[in-house]
Amino acid sequence: MSRPVLFVTRRLPASIEAQAEQDFVARLTDSDVAITDIVARAEGADAVLCCPGDVLDAATITALPTSVKVIGTFSVGYDHIDVAAAKARGIKVCNTPDVLSVATAECAMLLLLAAARRAGEGERLVRSGQWDGWAPTQLLGTQVSGRRLGIFGMGRIGREIARMARGFDMEIHYRDMTRLPPELEQGAIFHDNDDSFLPICQFLSLNAPGGDGTRHWLGEERIAKLPPGAVVVNAARGTLVDDAALIAALRSGQIAAAGLDVYNGEPRLHPDYLTLENVVLLPHLGSATTETRDAMGRIVLSGIAAILAGETPSNEVG
Repeated sequence: MSRPVLFVTRRLPASIEAQAEQDFVARLTDSDVAITDIVARAEGADAVLCCPGDVLDAATITALPTSVKVIGTFSVGYDHIDVAAAKARGIKVCNTPDVLSVATAECAMLLLLAAARRAGEGERLVRSGQWDGWAPTQLLGTQVSGRRLGIFGMGRIGREIARMARGFDMEIHYRDMTRLPPELEQGAIFHDNDDSFLPICQFLSLNAPGGDGTRHWLGEERIAKLPPGAVVVNAARGTLVDDAALIAALRSGQIAAAGLDVYNGEPRLHPDYLTLENVVLLPHLGSATTETRDAMGRIVLSGIAAILAGETPSNEVG
C-alpha cells in the first residue's frame, strides 16, 4: 500500500521531519517563513500540515485540491483555520493538545517575572554599557510573591500557571465560563463576572482561546477595572488584547508593565510597543522547547495518519 502524501508548510524539528518522511511521502519546506502558494503546493497531497502563521480561511480551504482530506496544525490553537469551511469540504482537522501546557505556562511565568521586576529594562541597560553600578532607587519593580494573580481562561495552561504561581505564594483567582471541580480548582477562587474578578488582579494572565468570542477582550473598559499598577501578561493569543487600549494604559501607568509573547497580526506588532520601556516583548516562544516541539510533531503526525486510516484520534477538532 502506497504511503499518503503530506505537504508541510514550514520547517519542523529534524526528528519530526525524519518521522514525516518515514510515515508519508513528505513534501518538506526549506523555510520558516509563511508561504503564499499553499493551494498550488498542496496539489496531489492527501494532507497539509500547517502552522499558526498560516491563514487557512474559507477561500483558501475552498480552493484546496480535492485530494486533501486532512489539515493538521502544529499548534494547540486552530483559530487560523476555518474549521466550518473545512467540514463543508469534508476535510478533517487535528491539532496538538495537552503536550505544550507546561512549556507555555513557563513562558507566561517568565513574562510575569520579567515585567514585574523590569528585567527587560535591566538587560538593555547592561548591554548599552550605561550601567553605573548598584543604586538604592534603580529600576524598582513590583514584588510577585504573596500577590494576587488573576487567570483569564483556566484550561490546562491556566492551571499549570496556577500551579507554578503557588510556588510564589500567590493567591489565585480565575475567570472562566464555568467553575472547575475542586480537584482541578486546587483552592483557586472562581469569578463568573468581570466586576468581581478584574479589581483583584494585581497580576493578570491571559490564557483564553482566540476567536470572535474573546477578540479584544482586554480593552479600555476592562483595563479601567484593574487596580492601578497592575501587571498584564499574554502568552495565549494576540487577539485577546486591544493594542491601542493597552498601550495607552502602559503610558498612563494604569498598567505598570506588560509581558507579551503573542500579537495581533504577528509577526507584525503595533509599533508603539517598541517605544515603551515597561513592556517585555518575546517572539512567540510559548512552546519553544525541544521536548515540547518534538511532542507536538509526534501527536499531529499521529493524528493525520489516524484520520487517513479512517480512525478518529483524540486530537481531531471541529
